[in-house]
Amino acid sequence: MLFDPNLRAIAFDLDDTLCGYWEAARIGLATVFDGLDGGTERWLPHWAGCFRTFCSGIKATAWYAGYLKEGEPSRTELMRLTLLAGGIDDAGLARRLGDEYASARDGALTLFPEALETLDRVAALSMPLLVITNGPADIQRQELRTLGIEQRFDHVFIEGEMGFGKPDPRVFEIAASAVGRAAEALLMVGNSYSADIAPAARAGWSTAWIRRASDVAPSATAPEQKPNDGLTPTLVLDDLRGIFA
Repeated sequence: MLFDPNLRAIAFDLDDTLCGYWEAARIGLATVFDGLDGGTERWLPHWAGCFRTFCSGIKATAWYAGYLKEGEPSRTELMRLTLLAGGIDDAGLARRLGDEYASARDGALTLFPEALETLDRVAALSMPLLVITNGPADIQRQELRTLGIEQRFDHVFIEGEMGFGKPDPRVFEIAASAVGRAAEALLMVGNSYSADIAPAARAGWSTAWIRRASDVAPSATAPEQKPNDGLTPTLVLDDLRGIFA
C-alpha cells in the first residue's frame, strides 16, 4: 500500500531516479577517452574539473538559452575545455568526441530494475503520473524515448521546454495546477535533495528522497548531503520500491 493514502498524484525525477544517468555517462566518457593518449585515467579528471567550472553555473551564463533547446553546443564546449586542459586545442575533435560521448551514453542508459514495476503500481492507482526533469529539451525527450517510458506519463515537464527548471518554485506550481490537486496531495520522488526534495517540500508536497550508492557524478567525490535547512524528507529510500512499503 502507498505510504500515504491521501496522495492524489506522483511526480518522478528522471536521471538517477528512474534511470542510471551517471553510470551511463561514465560508460560514455570511457568510450571516448580510452581512445585518447593516456586514456580515461588521464582525461576524466580534466573533464570533471571543467564540468564543475563550466556546467555547474551554466544557468547564470549566456550559454543557458541555447542549452535549454539543444545539448550539443554546451556538450561540445565542455569537451573543448577538457581537451584544452590536457594540452589539445582542436575544436573539430571536441565536436566529434562530444557526439560520440552522447551516443555511447544514450546507448548505455537503462532503467533501474524496479522502475517499471513502480510506474505500473502507480498507474494501477489511477492517479496522474508526472515526470519533472532538468536538462536540454532534445536530450531529455531522447532519454524518455530511449527508455521507452514517454507515453507512461500524463504530464511531462522538462526544463528545456519550460524555459526554467527545478528548483524554481514555478515548476511545482505549474505541475500542481496541471493535475488540479492541492500541494499536500502530491508526492515528488527524486534523487537530488537540492533540486527535487527541498523545493518540493517548500511547495508543500510530500517527498521521497532516493539515495543510491551509484548516484555520484564523475565530477563529484561523494554523494550529496542534506544541509541543515530545517526541512525533512517524508521518506528517505534506497530504491523506488520503498514508496509502497
